[in-house]
Amino acid sequence: MTQPHAFLHPSGWKAPKGFANGIVAEGRTVFLAGQVGWNAQQEFDSDDFVAQARQALANIVALVAEAGGRVEHITRLTWFVTDKKDYLSRLSELGQAYRGVMGKHFPVMTLVQVVALVEDRAKVEIEATAVVPK
Repeated sequence: MTQPHAFLHPSGWKAPKGFANGIVAEGRTVFLAGQVGWNAQQEFDSDDFVAQARQALANIVALVAEAGGRVEHITRLTWFVTDKKDYLSRLSELGQAYRGVMGKHFPVMTLVQVVALVEDRAKVEIEATAVVPK
């Protein structure tokens, strides 16, 4: 199977860890609303940051599948977290949770700390874009 997209990495640039600097993709673009760490009934099973991140990623994968895509078609993730220190102090656990859902696919990613999210119990919200081949 050929890659659904090409990663952009200029010569001489240090390799990014856990994300891509850029991706070129062709196909049907799928835009996903920000996903928080709740289940299909819109209920939080946990107040733990890593558990919520895992669930938000699983929600994204389910939505991409609904569009006929797979994990490797995800081209961008934008993370909104309420506590940057919680994110940074738990990178190892978060990496395990991420790989459990996303495998070794690391699209373009941005992380922003925000004061709060609309859902009071949410500690993370992840917005995604995917490009599904025609």
